[in-house]
Amino acid sequence: MTEQTPGPEPDVAEPAAPPKDPLRRSRTSGAWTATIIAGVLLVLLVVFIAQNTDDVHVSFLGWDGTAPLAVALLIATASGVVITALVGTLRIWQLRRRVRRDRS
Repeated sequence: MTEQTPGPEPDVAEPAAPPKDPLRRSRTSGAWTATIIAGVLLVLLVVFIAQNTDDVHVSFLGWDGTAPLAVALLIATASGVVITALVGTLRIWQLRRRVRRDRS
């Protein structure tokens, strides 16, 4: 058996990087998409309010009154979103503090 010594490897062409896609997603396209979605949600919200104008009796923690059904539901929804965001924010702060403490 003859032993071969490895010689210089032949030039192997590296695969070319894929060309940049001129239609790739950008911040502008994301903002445009968000604007369209917000517009559609706004139209749906206006339809919801227009269809739910009957007054309802609302009692909460000693407060009594009447309000249009749509307004009462939107206030309840907004309150739920604010409470959820507050709890989520507090949890994120807690985790960030723990990570900083563990790094030290």
